[in-house]
Amino acid sequence: MNKIKQEIIKILKKETKLKEVILEIPLNQEIGDFAFPCYQLSKQKKKHPQKIATELYNKIKKPEFISKIQPNGPYINFFINSTYLTKQTLTKIQKQKKKYGTKKQTKKTILIESPGPNTNKPLHLGHIRNLLLGNTLTNLNKAIGNKTYRVDIVNDRGIHICKSLLAYQKFGKNKKPNKKPDHFVGNYYVLFDKKSKQNPKLNDELSELLLKWEKKDRKTIATWKKMNSWAMKGINQTYERFGVKIDKAYFESEYYEGGKEIIKKGIKNKIFKKDENKNIIIDLEKQGLGKKVVLRADGTSIYITQDIILANLRYKDFKMDKMVYVVANEQIHHFKVLFEILRRLNFKFVKGLYHLAYGYIRVPGGRMKSREGAVVDADTLADEMHKLAKKEIKKRNKQIKEKELNLLSEKIGVGALKFHILKYDTMKDFTYNPKESIKFEGETGPYIQYTNVRIKSILRKTKQNLTKIDYSKLKSRYEKRIISLLVKYPEIIEKCTKESKPSILCNYLIDLSKAFNTFYHECQVINIKDKELTKARLLLIKSTSQVIENALGILGIEIPTKM
Repeated sequence: MNKIKQEIIKILKKETKLKEVILEIPLNQEIGDFAFPCYQLSKQKKKHPQKIATELYNKIKKPEFISKIQPNGPYINFFINSTYLTKQTLTKIQKQKKKYGTKKQTKKTILIESPGPNTNKPLHLGHIRNLLLGNTLTNLNKAIGNKTYRVDIVNDRGIHICKSLLAYQKFGKNKKPNKKPDHFVGNYYVLFDKKSKQNPKLNDELSELLLKWEKKDRKTIATWKKMNSWAMKGINQTYERFGVKIDKAYFESEYYEGGKEIIKKGIKNKIFKKDENKNIIIDLEKQGLGKKVVLRADGTSIYITQDIILANLRYKDFKMDKMVYVVANEQIHHFKVLFEILRRLNFKFVKGLYHLAYGYIRVPGGRMKSREGAVVDADTLADEMHKLAKKEIKKRNKQIKEKELNLLSEKIGVGALKFHILKYDTMKDFTYNPKESIKFEGETGPYIQYTNVRIKSILRKTKQNLTKIDYSKLKSRYEKRIISLLVKYPEIIEKCTKESKPSILCNYLIDLSKAFNTFYHECQVINIKDKELTKARLLLIKSTSQVIENALGILGIEIPTKM
């Protein structure tokens, strides 16, 4: 459609001698697909726009891709030749297949930071939203031709990491993991919270332990390394299950000292100063961001200390044009402060930094609190979705073999989880309902997957040679609705990427699946007397399947062959 729009603009520029031509899209498509408002020529021609429209209409030669040109008051309306559009679209999909909707590689380098685990606990439901957004944004940017890398920040040091470390030192008795290792470590994080309520003095020991770690106490470091390796082993297993591929992980413990050096230089340049408690701060009161501690009085660093050096390290490694931080909306203020600090430190790359904030996922009963153990972890939720999918599949196919059932349950269950989370606008808070998300009807992942399975089933029943298609046969409103959606797919991918909103793609898939299922109920595809119509409809649904699969691939959702 965009190509056709540009061709119409080219014709109008030639006839009007205008340098810039504005084309509008009528709200009612019955009066045209594009409209040229002749007000643009009133000043130049010194005539009424309606008269200009009539004169211009008589001059324009109708190209092949336009079925009708019609003056309408002060407008000239253009109607696209539906047969031409159908042929161009379906031919392009069949030629490009998996590449339909993608662009050639640009020179832009994009970094996506996600999901940023802590090595004191397993990934939870909030992390799932983060890693799914990270997956999809990476795929979207690659689709539009950007050289895209997924980077991770592993929070493996600091006061919160010392909680699980201290609890293990005191109560772990040198035990080795007897369950998934990140869950084993996470149990001690929860245990610390429980024990510290009984004995508040443990909080003092916590600060002492952090200082020991920073001074590289041998015993402390040995236990810390052991627990970190357990946590990362478990976290990487979860990454694999959710299709997360990290190009480079940055471990906080390996670079945090560099942040301190930047802070010290900043003091000399009067960017930072000491407060009454001897903390090093930056004063951003005039910017409405308050005063921010960047280094504690005891010399220990905080998140923002690491973020300053990390941004610079990544620029040195990748020379990125843009970097997207995928971090929950509670950190909006943090990133405003970070970007302002980087500006004052004169880092040029700051103009390409962007914080993609997202809302909370709630569970029945309220928000999750990791330290209290009242949390839905990623693995448990994925397992639950697997079981729910298993039940749904067995209802429909009691004869299915166990091995096939397990493979299919994983694709459908985890796919349902992914789609349900991604279909919500990024900033929206919502409550996750597993039973709603697994339904095979409605606005769900399984509904999209089932639509594709249904199309594949129809295609398997025929061995038609889909060449020499009479595209004019596809003229019902049901067919035209599908075609109009297939045409829009490349624009949808671009819009999703530009706005960083996977929900746009999810809603598109819902619309496309609904359009196909309406068509399926209203129009017979095979076993009809008109063989040319059969071929045209088969090509239409084959193209629909291709676009569904392309879109599901970008969302990181696997495609089952049966359901």
